[in-house]
Amino acid sequence: MIPRAAIVGVGGLGAPAAVALAHVGAALSLFDPDRVELSNLPRQPVYGHDDIGHEKAARAARRLRQTHPNADVSAHMTAVTRENGADLLRGHRVIVDATDGMEAKVLLNELAVELEVPLVHAGVLALDGQLMTIVPRRSACLRCLFVELPPQDEMPSCQQAGILGPIVGAVGLASAREAYALLRGEAAPLENQLAILDGAALRWRHIQLRRNPRCPACA
Repeated sequence: MIPRAAIVGVGGLGAPAAVALAHVGAALSLFDPDRVELSNLPRQPVYGHDDIGHEKAARAARRLRQTHPNADVSAHMTAVTRENGADLLRGHRVIVDATDGMEAKVLLNELAVELEVPLVHAGVLALDGQLMTIVPRRSACLRCLFVELPPQDEMPSCQQAGILGPIVGAVGLASAREAYALLRGEAAPLENQLAILDGAALRWRHIQLRRNPRCPACA
């Protein structure tokens, strides 16, 4: 049995990651407080028209059990917060960050460092995506890159900038590859690397990283 992965956010990033990990037999915990909307359907492959208005985590878990009858999938219709995050995420072998806001991503980074659980950080905005794997106490974390966080009102949201379905799908599938390596006890390909997908050019590029001694989270 492959160990359990937590996927936080079962939308454009988390849905393809969940499908890929269920396919290889990983046990999954899905976390998402939102409900399925019509606009989700083109880029979130686990949902259909009959899921609109229902809770994402529950419907995604249901669909994965239908397509993979032996799948071990639990659904949690709740947001991961500072108050409940440690209890919800403790015991997982890896966390996949499939959220869509910097505040949530910073929180997951902090929780991963505190719990010493590897985190696959994924993000997409407009035509660009990024991906990195954080192994606490060993690799650079998200705050190593962003020691000083920009003000919230200076960071455009996905709703403001938009996202392209194929880009978010590609980054979601790549995050599953990272998580699967960690679940198998292997080194993640993107440990201490930031992978950036240029959607306009259809090209990945990689930036080498190292831990920042001024990092407020992991130093």
